[in-house]
Amino acid sequence: MSERNTPEASSEWSRRDFLRSAASAGAGWALGQAAFAQPPASGPLSASQPASMPSSAPASAPRKADQVNVGIIGVGEQGRVLIEAAVRIPGVRFKAVCDIWPYSQKLAAGRLKSYGHDVTVYEDYRDMLDKEKGAIDAAIVATPDWMHAEHAMACMQAGLHVYCEKEMSNSLEKAKQMVLAQRATGRKLQIGHQRRSNPRYLHAINKLIHEVKLLGRVTHANAQWNRAVTEELGWAKTYELSQETLNQYGYATMREFRNWRWFKKYGGGPIVDLGSHQIDLFSWVFLNNPKSVTASGGTDYYKNYEWYDNVMAIYEFDAPEGVARAFYQVLTTTAHGLFYEVFMGVDGSIEISEIPSSGNNAFRESRAPEWDKWARMGLLGRTKAPPVSLTSEVIADARPTKPLGAWPLPVQLAKPAHQPHLENFFDSIRYGVPLNCPAEIGYETAVAVLRANDAVEAARRLEFKPEEFKV
Repeated sequence: MSERNTPEASSEWSRRDFLRSAASAGAGWALGQAAFAQPPASGPLSASQPASMPSSAPASAPRKADQVNVGIIGVGEQGRVLIEAAVRIPGVRFKAVCDIWPYSQKLAAGRLKSYGHDVTVYEDYRDMLDKEKGAIDAAIVATPDWMHAEHAMACMQAGLHVYCEKEMSNSLEKAKQMVLAQRATGRKLQIGHQRRSNPRYLHAINKLIHEVKLLGRVTHANAQWNRAVTEELGWAKTYELSQETLNQYGYATMREFRNWRWFKKYGGGPIVDLGSHQIDLFSWVFLNNPKSVTASGGTDYYKNYEWYDNVMAIYEFDAPEGVARAFYQVLTTTAHGLFYEVFMGVDGSIEISEIPSSGNNAFRESRAPEWDKWARMGLLGRTKAPPVSLTSEVIADARPTKPLGAWPLPVQLAKPAHQPHLENFFDSIRYGVPLNCPAEIGYETAVAVLRANDAVEAARRLEFKPEEFKV
């Protein structure tokens, strides 16, 4: 077992551990020192004002009118990233932590205790729902994909609102059951496609692309998420689950439990783990679900896993102004280019990423109307000079296009990447605002993403029927 993958037996979660977890879970950037300061304890919030207001109320203060008590099921790396974001939201109080692995239990409970949240620890989610009945209002589900449906439906049926990590499920049938359970119970179900609440993406897609039509007709999109070669996740012998416990919770071995994302029973592979976030954006930009997908990939490097370690996919859409196509790639053998999205139209393009320092510019085509008025209105930053012009040494037949200047996107996110999406979820509970990624949208994305794996296996173009996206 490598030292890098051996957890320390401390209940304190180190800054190094969090940064590594946040990066691997898609938080995308290293947070500054201020992000690790003690978040304010929750206090009263005006029902007419969902904005965050710090309070000095002690952890033991009586429950306030706007307080939301939360239990979390699954506190592995992604669960702990969600904890770090949620504790920064006033009025949110964790009351229960549930995980089948004692190491994760200890890590998360210790972290929450340091923030003044008094939590009870559970191994079985059914015990949590039974013993916390009436004490919690909502649940965060961050377990492996194959358990999302069981956990989310049980919580909704117990009267709780649910924030469920993406993918909804690695099974479309289970994802469909989640949608039906939400409708039957009337509980709120937010799916964790957090870019849907990111102010930078809301500005770029809703305001610039759809409202002011900065790019003109958007014809193409290009996105990727690349990661370097990594070792298997290990575990300390001290925290090894017994075979009886593994069997009880449906895992064959400790190795599969720790590396579940690579196995078909438990997850959907990198195209689902990483690609879901970005493929979801294609439908948002093109205002429609895809009509086909063609994909190529394979298990070319990690021979001891089941899922494809690389996938390249092309989606085709019937957008309002005509056919549009989007290319997506996920690679796990190189970190080149990291992760970003580009949306390209006849008047310009936008390059955007959850990483603030990566891209996040608009580029105007020379044929397009001037953009100065949008900069004066604050919708764009001021243009940067384009790169040095191409010289006469370029072969004439290549007919190069003049380089484009970059107009910075003015909207920044000064919070953990998942915090705005969690804020939207809790504001929906408290103030009735619409969810940014309700169950129906999460299901549509699951249909589009999971079909990419099918296309790799079939080695041909696969068509979608519009009714496939509906429940």
